[in-house]
Amino acid sequence: MRKGKVFLVGAGPGDIGLITVKGLEAIKQAEVLLYDRLANPKLLEYAPSECEFIYCGKLPDRHILRQENINELLVAKALEGKKVVRLKGGDPGVFGRVGEEAESLAQFQIPFEIVPGITSGIAAPLYAGIPVTHREYGESFAIVTAHAKSKDGEPLLEWESLARGVDTIAFYMGVGNLPLICENLIAHGKSSSTPAILIQWGTFGRQKTLQGTLADISEKALAAKFKNPSIILVGDVISLREKINWFEKKPLYGRQILLARTSNGLSELAKELMDYGADVIEFPKWKKTSVHIDLEKVTAYDKILFAQPESVAEFFEALIDNQIDIRNIRANFYGPSFKTIKALNDRGFTATLAEEMYGSGSLLIVGDNSVLKNTENYGVFDVIVTSIKEIDRQFMPIFKRMFGEAQVDTIIFPCSASVEPVLEALRECGIAIEEDVRDSHVVCMGKQTMAAVRGAGLMNPNMPAKATKAALIEYLAEQNGVELQ
Repeated sequence: MRKGKVFLVGAGPGDIGLITVKGLEAIKQAEVLLYDRLANPKLLEYAPSECEFIYCGKLPDRHILRQENINELLVAKALEGKKVVRLKGGDPGVFGRVGEEAESLAQFQIPFEIVPGITSGIAAPLYAGIPVTHREYGESFAIVTAHAKSKDGEPLLEWESLARGVDTIAFYMGVGNLPLICENLIAHGKSSSTPAILIQWGTFGRQKTLQGTLADISEKALAAKFKNPSIILVGDVISLREKINWFEKKPLYGRQILLARTSNGLSELAKELMDYGADVIEFPKWKKTSVHIDLEKVTAYDKILFAQPESVAEFFEALIDNQIDIRNIRANFYGPSFKTIKALNDRGFTATLAEEMYGSGSLLIVGDNSVLKNTENYGVFDVIVTSIKEIDRQFMPIFKRMFGEAQVDTIIFPCSASVEPVLEALRECGIAIEEDVRDSHVVCMGKQTMAAVRGAGLMNPNMPAKATKAALIEYLAEQNGVELQ
């Protein structure tokens, strides 16, 4: 039997842009993917549609899968001849137990590669405006686990060496042992006035920081109910934060956005929102199945409305398959959103928003199997279904965990067709939008979307001045009290 291969991959600290090129390439070819709680679930969307996902998350008080079970799974899936990716938050070699997993694979002579990642002890401080070394403040740096295999879970460390011999120290997952850490560092030589900072969910838009000194940081953390996952950084280099804190100054920093999703591709809007500092959950995840498209009468229509951006590509591919010259089509083109308009523009065609489609003439609507929803305003029309779209339910448990760890404060509906399916999918996840996210800021892109949101019973929806990405980002920045440069 042919053995498979295992890639032990560091997912980076959270920001999906921080995964390595080699790590991303491994995900793209995975047949089985085992992932941790701290690996950003958005990375799973780069895996092939038929990839099997296995959650190996670990919480402070319980494990979904124990380490020995994970080792056994890696071996078993590889012995089935599969390409297996083990996706681990941060760097797999820094408190990631990659050595134990590699040993198990080596025991069965299973080929494997270890793909390093960016570790949170360096990345989280940098996103908080703190380099872990600096010629004036710190020329030595230590990475330390803040809990151990000791009976009481307290770290067994050489405290004097750390306190006297290291300028900057990053403690991993140590909020529960924070008083012990501070007491021991002070007792073994660190000044009680040494700066200390806690960084929770470092590099995510929901990153939070709490700053103090060894003398008071424990009391502050208790009062703020600060929790893991957090990095504890200790050292004089923290004083640079006031000068070079860059990430938390982004216009949408702190925003936790649910972006209603209508397509199965990665969203340019989501990327731009994240570039401006927001956390974005694109929901739900869709999958599509192609169908045969008959375009025999397509040249007879006066107007063609493309229901989704993907339907544009599917339509033009069908033209080639049916050997129809685009120059024979006399219709004007329309789209319900600027994303669809852009898909047409990219192919060299001008197009108009559907809400501006007036006058008489025969109409053809082109789109996936959801095309008949939200079309009551278009009068008489014909339909061509380009594909069958359905929710990818393998991702639903993943979204449930994402919602459990995020605190969504903004919901964006990019088009009217996104409203009903997203509300249904939220209910499937056990989330009643009227209750669980009732305090969220609801934003609609366009008048038709606003009408659909109100029709669904959502209260007080808002709308930017224009239904464009630029107007939306400017609107959200204003809500954050920030003026775009």
